[in-house]
Formats: sequence, structure tokens, C-alpha cells
Amino acid sequence: MARILLVEDEANIALALEDDLRKEGYDVEVAGDGERACGRALEEAFDLILLDVMLPRKDGFEVCRDLRRARVRTPILMLTAKTQEAEKILGLESGADDYVTKPYSPRELRARIKALLRRASDALPEIYRFGDVEVDFARYEVRRGGRLLEVTPTEFKLLAAFIRQRGRALTRDQLLDLAWGQGVFVSDRVVDNQIVNLRKKIEPKPSKPRYLLNVRGVGYRFDG
Repeated sequence: MARILLVEDEANIALALEDDLRKEGYDVEVAGDGERACGRALEEAFDLILLDVMLPRKDGFEVCRDLRRARVRTPILMLTAKTQEAEKILGLESGADDYVTKPYSPRELRARIKALLRRASDALPEIYRFGDVEVDFARYEVRRGGRLLEVTPTEFKLLAAFIRQRGRALTRDQLLDLAWGQGVFVSDRVVDNQIVNLRKKIEPKPSKPRYLLNVRGVGYRFDG
């Protein structure tokens, strides 16, 4: 039974969501503010965090950032009434894995939850190594030559997506779905810039990449 931490300060919404999720067979715990949510996520292991953005004491973006800084890699699905594209990007850059705007259909929410849980359970080693780079999925860390690298949540998710799909040519649209989540619309330039930044951190010679390769007419491939 998957454990879900539901973070929602409006009691009627929290109760409805809790009832719906329990009917789906999930074990649900409710936190009514951001500080409480951070405390519970650091104290115990959850399979998924369902996180509202507008919260007392600490908003959802802060909760995301704090948990990712603490190396908590539990999948986070953000819920918000905000519809601006910039807010979606901010949530994902803060470390969220997916984003649903209110009002949403319960059916869509259930599908998103199942997809995140399925993605999180995909077989990945706790530590993946290539060259002098070590990706620690348990600690949400990347090291090179034993030195801890400063990688953003998006860079980490992008690298994890490449590792999961290693050896396969991936289009920019596929990378967007894998690293940013479906329904997020950013330009191809954003993907390219993230890969340039990632190459600077993991490649021996970023101008002549060995691991993150361009595939002409398609996109990129990870050979590591």
C-alpha cells in the first residue's frame, strides 16, 4: 500500500481528497501547513507527496526546495489554483515532479499519481557510475571525482531520465515529458540550455561530449 502525504490547509478539500485516495487503496496522512509537511517528510518515508502551493507558515514552493535540499527524493505532485505557465515552471524548478491545476478532475489526479508512483518504482540502481561521475539516487546527489556537484532539481531529473533511457535517442519533447512532466510547455532552447549546463558539470570536455551526445535530426542520447 503506497503511503501518501497530503498537504492541504482547506479542511473540506483535504477531507474529500483523503476519502478519494483511501478508496483507491492508498494510506494517507494529512498535514495542514508547510512546516508540518516538511517535518513529517523528514521524519518518515512516504511514497508520494501531494502538495498544495498556497499554505500557511511555508508555501509549497518553499516546502519543495527545503525537502530537495535535505535530499528527500520522494515524488512531489503540486496542486494549485495558479494557472500561469511561470508558476508551473517555478514549481518544477523547486523540485516538484508534476503539477496539476485546480479545478482538476479526480480521474486525472488519480492517473497522475499512478504515473508518478510507477515512474518512481522503475528499476534504477541506488548509485549509478559512469566515468568519474557518481549519481546517488538515494541521496539525490551527483559527485565527480569524489567532489559534490551543485546540480539543480531539473538537472538531476534530466540526468536521471537519460540514465533510465541510456543508449536511446530521445527527442526534446520526450525529454520535456520525462524531466519536466507532461503538460508543461517550454521552448526547445530551455532543454538545450539545461543540457549545456549539465555537460559543463559531468563531461571531461564539454565542447566534445563523451556521454550526452547530439543525435542529428532527433535530439540527444546518453552513452554512459
